[in-house]
Amino acid sequence: MSQKTFSQKTGIPQSTISDWKGKKVNPAADKIMIICSVLGIDPYDLLSGTEGDSYEKPSYITVGKNTAEYLLVDKYRKMSKSQKDRLLGYLDAVAEKIR
Repeated sequence: MSQKTFSQKTGIPQSTISDWKGKKVNPAADKIMIICSVLGIDPYDLLSGTEGDSYEKPSYITVGKNTAEYLLVDKYRKMSKSQKDRLLGYLDAVAEKIR
């Protein structure tokens, strides 16, 4: 992807991208998620430079706030054990139908 295209897709000025490359400056934290979204990669892969390499991925996932996944996790954390068990059973049943 060209620098110009990357700039257009991320909304990050070309001069800023140029600084990252030329001055060996790293992107600010607020730009990391934008970059990951455009490139379709995990922040861990971007920051570690290990995408595609053989390494053990961390045992956690990153979920953006105000996404469906975040809201699901937030609601799940507030459930009782029996509610969690029922939900997991339902998810297993739905997953079986998808396979």
